[in-house]
Amino acid sequence: MSFFQTFMGRLVVMSACVIGLQACSPEPVLRHVSLDQARTEHASGKVLMIDIREPQEHATGVAQGAVLLPMSQVAQRVAEIPKQADQPVLLICNTQNRSRAVTEALQEQGFTNIRYVDGGMSEWARRGWPMVKPQDLLAPGKS
Repeated sequence: MSFFQTFMGRLVVMSACVIGLQACSPEPVLRHVSLDQARTEHASGKVLMIDIREPQEHATGVAQGAVLLPMSQVAQRVAEIPKQADQPVLLICNTQNRSRAVTEALQEQGFTNIRYVDGGMSEWARRGWPMVKPQDLLAPGKS
């Protein structure tokens, strides 16, 4: 099953569960980090932070040094996301809903180094933490 099929299947199941059309099964154990921990690990260079928001969201500002990979492109560009266990990756979106779903889909594809950030960029901005305007969208590992 492709990443896209896995992701879309999870999204449909989550949506049906939320609106009561389907019984909710226990959530898989997903690895996540607090916003504070994500900021600390990102600033220290210990992790690769990937902002999966869409370009119009990136235009509002991103964390300095974050890699921009819109969720709409993840399925086509999944090979660009590091899979090595020794390269920790944090996914961040606006609130954590999309990054959580993408984390789950990636874990089903064998990624063990992916975590999502609780709170997302909306909380980052609310706290007044530094954000920069992106110059262009960069894929992981490209400059």
